[in-house]
Amino acid sequence: MRKYYKWWLLAILSATFFFNQADRALFGLLTVPIQDDLGLTDVQIGAINTALFATLALVTPFAGALGDRFSRKWIVTLSLIGWSLFTIMTGLVGGFVGMMLFRSVAAGVGEACYMPSALPLLAQHHRETRSIALSVHQSMLYVGLFVTGTLIGALYLLFGSSWRNIFFLFGALGLVLGISFIWILKDGERGSEDASAGRSSGVWESVKAFACCPSALLMTGGATAIVAVNNAYLAWAPKFTMAKYSLSVGDAGTGTMTWHHAFALGSIYVSGLLTDHFAPRRPRFRLGVQMAALAFGAPAIMLFGFAPTPVMAWTAAALYGVARGFFEANTHASVFDVIESRHRSTACGLMAMCAFLVGSLSPLFLGFMGERSKCAADPAGMSGFSVGFACLGAFYLAGAACMAIAFFKTFRRDRIGNG
Repeated sequence: MRKYYKWWLLAILSATFFFNQADRALFGLLTVPIQDDLGLTDVQIGAINTALFATLALVTPFAGALGDRFSRKWIVTLSLIGWSLFTIMTGLVGGFVGMMLFRSVAAGVGEACYMPSALPLLAQHHRETRSIALSVHQSMLYVGLFVTGTLIGALYLLFGSSWRNIFFLFGALGLVLGISFIWILKDGERGSEDASAGRSSGVWESVKAFACCPSALLMTGGATAIVAVNNAYLAWAPKFTMAKYSLSVGDAGTGTMTWHHAFALGSIYVSGLLTDHFAPRRPRFRLGVQMAALAFGAPAIMLFGFAPTPVMAWTAAALYGVARGFFEANTHASVFDVIESRHRSTACGLMAMCAFLVGSLSPLFLGFMGERSKCAADPAGMSGFSVGFACLGAFYLAGAACMAIAFFKTFRRDRIGNG
């Protein structure tokens, strides 16, 4: 088992991340029936999404500090059990306050604790295969989202148009997996790099290792661009296309989630294989790929906002998915090139905090744009949403600039070697 442990670990953590992202996608995919049932405005929907991402931002630094000092097995296990329980409880809420409490705050705390422990655990066991391992794990984000988008239409009909039963189902499946981790997930196989680096560093030492590394901060700028656009797309793309093109819940979910995430899935594997091949000889290769991905993705996002037909919108979503996949294959692998192993959970937490604090505002921004543009000729506020999506392309251009500075100015100095 020791010989194949790193692949076993990748498989079970990928399954966990699948439920993490599937649960997160439910609210966006079911926004219209939730609004109809609970009487929520677009601004309230935006606020619920913003509260979730703000919770992720505020909790992940503490989760990262825990991951550098305590059992990552138990952090991952309790995280999955926690967010699954609160997903079930979300199906019981009766209004805005309940959604904020269970969907945004409670479930957000559970989800926030997962990544800062899971990613460094994978990195410890995958050195030569680090990019592809992190790519496979990251690909579960896309699988979770596009499988969920495809399933929602069928499940919505199966459960008699009850969005509550869908939350019950996904929460129950995640809960069963989380309970099984008590016995099947192991905390061993730490690898030699932790032994050499030590695990007794203080919290502030880990914070300093991140905050005083220019390359890590610039990479966080690139990741922030990715997160801000992803959050807005996940929160509003299904409703936007449903209203703009007069689609059903199932068709809008399939179009926005399946095409985008299918192309992201393919590109993340290609990017992972390419960077694992070239990065040992050309250490800056990961950063170059990420810089190009953000520059390519910006016009695709703008096109999605103004696409005149569903086919054009799905095309833009697919191109945006390609850019996203090429970047996200290297999000954490790049940071791990400049951060020592003993500080990586804290670094992941701080990186996520920065990205989600800024990214938490994008769903609220789009909700505000849609609400402000409503009029007799545009009762759904589609013109505001179109402009809002197009504006998100500027985030990608800013992220590309951050990655360019790291590529040309800081990475050679900050790189720690084989890490």
